[in-house]
Amino acid sequence: MSGLVLRPARVLDAGSVGAILSEFIDGTAWMPRLHSRAEDLSFAGLMIDRGWTVVAERGARIEGFVARDGALIQSLYVAAGARGRGCGSALLERMKREADYLNLWTFEANTGAQRFYERHGFTEVERTSGAGNDEKLPDIRYEWRA
Repeated sequence: MSGLVLRPARVLDAGSVGAILSEFIDGTAWMPRLHSRAEDLSFAGLMIDRGWTVVAERGARIEGFVARDGALIQSLYVAAGARGRGCGSALLERMKREADYLNLWTFEANTGAQRFYERHGFTEVERTSGAGNDEKLPDIRYEWRA
């Protein structure tokens, strides 16, 4: 994690945040693309404008981000080239230092995310068919308590 800096996202970070989100969608076979890349960028800007987003930066490159609305982690994504280097762990640990309780959803197909959250002390509390999410993919809700 050498050289990794976590900081609140700024308006000009929306392009990098949106690109990381788009990269995940485009690179994940089971994930349907429901929105354009421009809409991903707009969503990134919205999360930043609302003050939800922290980015992980190494040098001049944003390698990942987390967006949290109260206790709900809305998004946690790491750029493909930065995965496995501690960026996601650093972002999640920051969120845990700032709260006594967190929850999040991940897709049932995202087994890597499930292992990641369980390693960080999150517990599965609910599974759904996906009828309630935009992608219509089965999902899992996780919780963490300090």
